[in-house]
Amino acid sequence: MMHTLANHIEFELIDDDLAVCIGQNQAHFRYQGIHARTVGSRLVLLQTPFNFPAEAQLHGDGFQMLAQTGGTRQHVVDIGRCADNSEQYRLYPAHANKRYYNTLVVEEPNGYTLFGFTSCHRFAGYFELVENGHTWQLLACLDGEETQVTDWTSNMLESLTILTGESLSSLYAEYAAMIGKHHPARRGVTQTAPIGWCSWYAYYADVTEHDIHANLQQMEDYLPDLEWVLLDDGYQAFMGDWLTPSAKFPSGIKQVITDIRAKGKKPAIWLAPFIAQPESQLFRQHPDWFVRHADGHLLKAEEITYGGWRCTPWYLLDTSHPEVQDHLTQVVKTMREEWGVELFKLDANYWGALKGHRYIQGITSVEAYRLGMQAIAKGAGEAWLLGCNAPMWPSLGLVDAMRVSDDVERHAARFEQIAKETFYRSWQHRKLWQIDPDCATFTSLSNQGASHADYEFHRTVLLASGGLLLSGDPLPELSAFAKSSLSKLMVRQKHNQEAAKFTALSLDHAFLKLTEHNDLHCLFNYHGQEEKTITLIADTPVYWYDYWTQERLSEEPCQMFILSLAKGLNAKAIFTHRK
Repeated sequence: MMHTLANHIEFELIDDDLAVCIGQNQAHFRYQGIHARTVGSRLVLLQTPFNFPAEAQLHGDGFQMLAQTGGTRQHVVDIGRCADNSEQYRLYPAHANKRYYNTLVVEEPNGYTLFGFTSCHRFAGYFELVENGHTWQLLACLDGEETQVTDWTSNMLESLTILTGESLSSLYAEYAAMIGKHHPARRGVTQTAPIGWCSWYAYYADVTEHDIHANLQQMEDYLPDLEWVLLDDGYQAFMGDWLTPSAKFPSGIKQVITDIRAKGKKPAIWLAPFIAQPESQLFRQHPDWFVRHADGHLLKAEEITYGGWRCTPWYLLDTSHPEVQDHLTQVVKTMREEWGVELFKLDANYWGALKGHRYIQGITSVEAYRLGMQAIAKGAGEAWLLGCNAPMWPSLGLVDAMRVSDDVERHAARFEQIAKETFYRSWQHRKLWQIDPDCATFTSLSNQGASHADYEFHRTVLLASGGLLLSGDPLPELSAFAKSSLSKLMVRQKHNQEAAKFTALSLDHAFLKLTEHNDLHCLFNYHGQEEKTITLIADTPVYWYDYWTQERLSEEPCQMFILSLAKGLNAKAIFTHRK
């Protein structure tokens, strides 16, 4: 049966057990079948012609933070390291049709088409492109996770939209507003973004109590504008025992948090709430709290996907269990109310949304994950929640901020990778959540370093991104370049909290109205690209400046400014000043 959206886009409903309600440019689906049914991993909601040229550029999101896709329909390019069907983070078989989770955008010379799920309460939604003879079809699907309809608590499914327009940023704004109706944003989404320091990229899991105090002293003496201190992974005795410190923190974490507050700084802490290692007290005392296989045996992460980066094997907490929900609330509440933590970096959230047999029969992994996040929010009160390594759309409305890229590393390839990952998701900033482009790293370590030009590229990426701004360098070792870069990034944050808007999927030009009198242009070239000439236009005659050096680039005010970007990885930041 054919249906038509308000913008005249047509689609076909091909499953007789489904019903659809059209509201302007959204389609809301429900199950109306009268017979018992097992809903598998590919419930097709609709199909619609995909009449785009083979060379049309695409961008598809992924189920989890590390997965995005670019390229064309016939030449797919994985942007991150861990695609949803990769060996590392497998979510569905590699031989299955390519899935574009959540959102798929198509770019043509005259505009854009956006296919997007506007809700994710119970089921993960994805798109497939299927060739049928000489034509292509787009299928919008849900992962029913092999659940029984008779076990469902509701027959409501998910909603989606198909939008077209000439402006990419306008299209994203319209889409974000639709999502916000289904998943209202948390209060932190429109607040001032945290600026501070994170321990992970300076010391990784070897962080000690002494390291925290040494960096805290640097903040007090030389870097007063760094307001937050994020104690990352490495402080805990075991994965799962978040209230028990390791031997590297002899004074205890509560005392370290107290010391941070005594210096006038805001404490933040890392935890991976949905996993536990077998040595943990949590696992040893409560083996009945964990997700299992169909045969009843405990499920290890490595048996179905990536097993974890350390302290493995990882077992997965069953967040459909009321006692697990109470446990999560109590852990976070203790950190919040007794310790004084003001921001929680929730990592490895992806593992909280993996499939398995849970306490509640028929519950989906998305539903269970959302129950766990709601339990954490209950304990956190008004503290910030930062999602990391998370399932993207299942987290809608549940976090104040979201990491949108891979972990930063001090070398060119990773700087470029996280730039693209962040830029493709920058439309989400201050609408769905505040984006976290990961830490600013401008100082080389003994085993990890980059060139000066690579660091210049990295800082311009952060300038365009906005969002959380956390230094990841050991503060006692900051170079003059690092201090200057941080200072100028903080100036940008002071004047404007929005992300710069990209004008095309090529990601070569981002624009931000920085102040009433100043515009910011961030320009990018990537590996494999030749030198390019870019023409910038202003509404009125303006002076043109290099953002980082403050050098004036035009002798007189003018409306047009032409500049070139050298081949390969390169970036420039230009701002204007009205006379």
